[in-house]
Amino acid sequence: MASKTDTSGQVIYQFTSKKTKRAFILKYWPLYLISIPGLLYFMVFKYIPLSGSIIAFQDYNIFKGISDSPWVGFAHFERMFAYDEFLIILKNTLLIGIYDLIFAFPIPIVLAILLNEIRIHVYKRIMQTVIYMPHFLSWVIVGGMIVSMLSPTNGVVNHVLGWFHIEPIYFLGENTYIRSLLIGSGIWKDSGWGTIIYLAAIAGINPDLYEAADLDGAGKFRQVISITIPSILPVIVILFLLHIGRFMDFGFERVFVFLNSLNSENGEILDTYVYRAGLIDRQYSYTTAIGIFKSLVGLVMIMIGNILSKKMTGDGLY
Repeated sequence: MASKTDTSGQVIYQFTSKKTKRAFILKYWPLYLISIPGLLYFMVFKYIPLSGSIIAFQDYNIFKGISDSPWVGFAHFERMFAYDEFLIILKNTLLIGIYDLIFAFPIPIVLAILLNEIRIHVYKRIMQTVIYMPHFLSWVIVGGMIVSMLSPTNGVVNHVLGWFHIEPIYFLGENTYIRSLLIGSGIWKDSGWGTIIYLAAIAGINPDLYEAADLDGAGKFRQVISITIPSILPVIVILFLLHIGRFMDFGFERVFVFLNSLNSENGEILDTYVYRAGLIDRQYSYTTAIGIFKSLVGLVMIMIGNILSKKMTGDGLY
């Protein structure tokens, strides 16, 4: 006999025999049917390619293939941490990931709360459309726009600085500005899109809570602190954990469009390094080892974050 209960302990369904279980599956066969494409997607594009990770422990040769390439054990992992350039790039990846977590993650929450307070529906729709639109632009287009705006000769930003008698700044030619540009461009492009889930969570809050708070004399700011944020906290926690899970996966395109030899010291991350070492220099085994390292770090971080989240808020991914 098998059964399932909800959080309150109430039995949702109960199987008394294999026949009953088969009847349950037959009853909900459309749900199982529509799940097949998703399962096939993950199987073909996510799980089967994992078998290729074996080349991280080989000196892989594309002409010999996986079966005939010599085994080298953990040599590529040892080389990874012994290489000074890799340690610098790892530092860049971690710092940019931390900055993105601190500065970019809260922005969609703030935007969603502000949009929710707009009472003129036409204006609200217009604002939502405006802040959603950058998400649909490719990083190539975004990169071209920002490069043009920051150009030291005819860029808008340096033109404005000239009004204050400030010398033109080559923003993309100095290591000082590259991390700020990467984080700022990501905020502009994706923050509006990130508000969708938070707006849906806010829409599910019981309006009676706001009416009661208003009768008690609570202002808008107090209502946000005492009602809105606590009500959407489970959603914030889940998205925060998912963000931590891709902490090391900042995004190749997002960095590559701004990267050059003048700012690579502070701007190059593991994704762009893998492209350069793996595809251009053909170090397939070495870059596969880097990919495994990234995955393990993401797994450990999401597990630690989930444990801490459950202890502090009672919510987690699993």
